[in-house]
Amino acid sequence: MTTPHTIAVLGLGRMGGAIATRLAAGDRDVVGWTRSGRAAGTVRTTGDPNEAVAQADLVLLALFDGPACRQVLDGVRGSLRAGTVVLNTSTVGPGEAAGLARRWGPDYVHAPLLGSVPAAAAGTLRILAAADGSTLDRVRPVLESLGTVRPAEDAWTAAALKLIANNSLAGAVLALRDALRQAAALGLPRDQALDVLELGQLGGLVARKRPFLLGAAAADDAEFTIGALTKDMDLLATATDTPLRSATGLAGAPGDREADIAVAATAPAPDDAVLRPLRAYIRGHATGDPAHFRDAFLPTAHVEGMRDGAFVSWGLDEYCALFPGRPAADEATRTRRIDAVDVHGTVATATMTLAHGADTFTDVFLLVLADGGWRIANKAYHRHVRGSRAVRGSAGGG
Repeated sequence: MTTPHTIAVLGLGRMGGAIATRLAAGDRDVVGWTRSGRAAGTVRTTGDPNEAVAQADLVLLALFDGPACRQVLDGVRGSLRAGTVVLNTSTVGPGEAAGLARRWGPDYVHAPLLGSVPAAAAGTLRILAAADGSTLDRVRPVLESLGTVRPAEDAWTAAALKLIANNSLAGAVLALRDALRQAAALGLPRDQALDVLELGQLGGLVARKRPFLLGAAAADDAEFTIGALTKDMDLLATATDTPLRSATGLAGAPGDREADIAVAATAPAPDDAVLRPLRAYIRGHATGDPAHFRDAFLPTAHVEGMRDGAFVSWGLDEYCALFPGRPAADEATRTRRIDAVDVHGTVATATMTLAHGADTFTDVFLLVLADGGWRIANKAYHRHVRGSRAVRGSAGGG
């Protein structure tokens, strides 16, 4: 078994550049290539990927996605020497990873990385490596110079586990975003909120990303970009074919896709304009005055749900007629909470929880931006069930 000494690194972006620099510092012969012509410190580079791989024992890919991997590998296939190992550290979909492994055979190693640029530079990455046993043994010294190797069953599994890991990161970023939004709503200074958040479960993320969270870091300092993490969540949603809140949450992050993921945590809360009809709806329930509902809903709106075991669909006039024009007797004990609002251009969805005495409702709204203002186009509601019996409520319903 011969450990590769001459390494071609294809892709010198943030991660590829850090990897190439670390490998070169370990007394290996490293040549890099990237389509952008970007340099990586003192690493020797070439403008021709075929030149880079022609003398290489190991070709390491650090590319953005699966299509880039296929395109680059197909382009250099004729220059690869027999027995050259292809080590792919790129984040791709599980199906893409399995396809690459089948296409390139026993000399292919799929090794997605857990960690970003600082970990690559320090050699503290965690590496999910899948390959034939002898091939993995051959490249293990190279991988161990970058971090800790965790063998995976196959390329599909390695790629899937990487996406699951990144989903937890996306969830943490969005949890931090929500915490900062609530702190802002309470009038708390951001640095004060970050001080406290750093003491809790999000502490590691806050400590690493504080300069970005306070607007003190330049865009070029990004370690892991919003665009890359959004791409990964799209891959996960496609692979599982199940709803993924982190995919929509990141896709809605404003600003530069090349910004660090922490910038997504600074996205402001939904504009007050989209909350206005929801607050009017709440006032309608609080006062019993149907005028607030007419302010909240479009005239063509419908309210639909199950009532006493039967489906109901009320037009706005029918719905307003359910309210007596005065607060409910137990109004002081009732609560309403806007749970979520997701804005997509000129449409939005929202959910709300209403606790009305013994009744609890979940309301789901579709809103549209029409004639310069947001209005509720339709509402569906669910009256929660206790045991096997639907909880019955006031005439106002959900």
